[in-house]
Amino acid sequence: MIVGLFFAIVVAQPLSAIELDELFAPYQEILADHLVEKDLENDGLVTAFRYREAVEDETTMERLQTQREALSDFDPGVLDEKYQAIAFWLNSYNFFMLAHILENPKDGGSALIESVRDYGSLFRPYRVFSRDIFTIGGRDYSLSEMENEILLGDDFKRRGWKEARVHFAVNCASVGCPPLRADIYTADNTDALMTENTERAMRTPRHMHIDGDTLRLSQLFEWYEDDYLEEAEDLHAWIGQFVSDEAREDMAQTRRIRFIDYDWTLNAPEFFPEFE
Repeated sequence: MIVGLFFAIVVAQPLSAIELDELFAPYQEILADHLVEKDLENDGLVTAFRYREAVEDETTMERLQTQREALSDFDPGVLDEKYQAIAFWLNSYNFFMLAHILENPKDGGSALIESVRDYGSLFRPYRVFSRDIFTIGGRDYSLSEMENEILLGDDFKRRGWKEARVHFAVNCASVGCPPLRADIYTADNTDALMTENTERAMRTPRHMHIDGDTLRLSQLFEWYEDDYLEEAEDLHAWIGQFVSDEAREDMAQTRRIRFIDYDWTLNAPEFFPEFE
């Protein structure tokens, strides 16, 4: 296989010499072929992944396997620059979430899941996030570890690498998530892309809207409030960095915050009214 041969050559290089766009090339190809982005009138952004089309594409499973092998052979300990490290773990999280859905149909059959909660049970509906089944550098990680213990963990905090904007870049393959992007994260684009993702997500009613005197926010702000408050006086101040002057003024008139129920439905086009 040409792709497999290419990656055998790449991983044989000194790890520090590998660029992220080379490391994540198979994942980038999958996104380019099957992710759709829709710009909203207010410059908000909604994206969806065409899972059924990807499953039917004869190149998808080979690309997934090639990407898995590349990550299995890669030592993340060589990442010594902030946005290079953040980009690597964002891509890894988003790739493994996507790959797990494509490779694991509902109940072992041929039908796709309709929610990531389909991988769980009544008492553990979000089990997919806690399973140590994703291999990087010869070690198994869970999605939760990648997000909460690495990207938002103590080591990144100590290094000055912890960023609350990460919550608008990791994608849990659900309608309620911030948008998955068609371009992978790299050392050069991650800072700007995390800001853009945050700004454009906050222009969608799934993440923020005002209802009378109530500011309604994504449950991301409820679950991870401490991360935002490490960077700003309160949620209003943190969000205010990423919205328009008019939106900030409207927010200032609200008297309370309520959280929008998170929509765990699969982020496929058929589940978004914007793609109808």
